[in-house]
Amino acid sequence: MVEGESDDLTAASPPPGLASNLDEVVFREPWEAQAFAIAVSLHERGLFSWPEWAATLAAQIQTAQEQGDPDTGETYYRHWLDALERLVVEKQAADTTTLERYRRAWQHATDRTPHGTPIELAPQDFV
Repeated sequence: MVEGESDDLTAASPPPGLASNLDEVVFREPWEAQAFAIAVSLHERGLFSWPEWAATLAAQIQTAQEQGDPDTGETYYRHWLDALERLVVEKQAADTTTLERYRRAWQHATDRTPHGTPIELAPQDFV
């Protein structure tokens, strides 16, 4: 961490309608909690600082608003995913081709998985 930089995870404001205390965060869908956990994990591993994350997320939200996102809170974690992908590519942890490959594999896995069953990626998903 850079001297003078805060490691406070609350530096990024919660989405509208969610508690500001991290012990009280409520997610609408399981994937939102997973997106949150990925951001925290990548931060803890040193891929980016929390202020860098907050700035990237804020820029992503601003771009979405400029493109017509009504900012009602329903798309907040979609912005997390977009911001995560942006940082992962910028930090060269993965490239856009790899991210797209996994996106397609995930879609394939969701298509073949019965409702209510945990989705797991398998080699056949990477076609």
